[in-house]
Amino acid sequence: MQEYLLKQRTNIHGLIVEVRDLEVRYRDIVAVRVDKLRLEGPALVQVLGPNGAGKTSLLRTMLGLIKPSRGRVIICGRDVTANPREAGKCTGYVPQVITQSTHYPVTPLELVNYELRLRGLRKTRTEIEDLLRAVGLSPEAWNKPLRELSGGQRQRAFIARALIHNPEVLLMDEPFSAVDPRGRAALARFIGSLSKEKLVIVTSHDPMLLLPYTSTIVLINRSIVAIGRPEEVLNMELLERVYGEAVMWVERHIHISDSHIAT
Repeated sequence: MQEYLLKQRTNIHGLIVEVRDLEVRYRDIVAVRVDKLRLEGPALVQVLGPNGAGKTSLLRTMLGLIKPSRGRVIICGRDVTANPREAGKCTGYVPQVITQSTHYPVTPLELVNYELRLRGLRKTRTEIEDLLRAVGLSPEAWNKPLRELSGGQRQRAFIARALIHNPEVLLMDEPFSAVDPRGRAALARFIGSLSKEKLVIVTSHDPMLLLPYTSTIVLINRSIVAIGRPEEVLNMELLERVYGEAVMWVERHIHISDSHIAT
């Protein structure tokens, strides 16, 4: 993966996402409110919080897909507020509901080629195949319909789509939600490797899988409750304030029993 990225490497300096005085509302309900948030990379940042905490709303606002009732989003020096075209120049997005991809009558090769056409980009067949290999998809999966692939293979296909323009910032919403337990460790290692070159922001219900690669955790419940290094944020006092009885210690590891629904 690293070799592929270096071939088309962009300037990794200034990988910064800033959220300023942000408020997102759905009618009269405040989905998320962030006074100030600054994330710098290359790094892996986990955004944690219970169902309904506003994690997905925050990511979609960063991507310019949601117009906030107030505030700004600045990514790599670009004001991307409510501007998905501008945000798309420097970001890649892997959405949560990959299970829906089982209905898509397309193959990983077709999925990546479609993204290229949407962006008006050109890549050689070799470059596309190099990317599919880099994300861990074996050649026998390239021409199979997504519905015939495992959850982990589908997830990797969507990661390839998100990486095709080599974005400086990668946003991933619940990347393990459609992946079987056996494939999660390998996918976690791959996501961790991406954070060596990019700012990777991941929403999650289970912090443990990516913990070895995580530099910063943002704990959110409609607003930011805490932000800091994992050892600072992952303590029972803070987690119980956010999750209540859904958080517990299991054999010296944190377990959060919360559902996986995009909000």
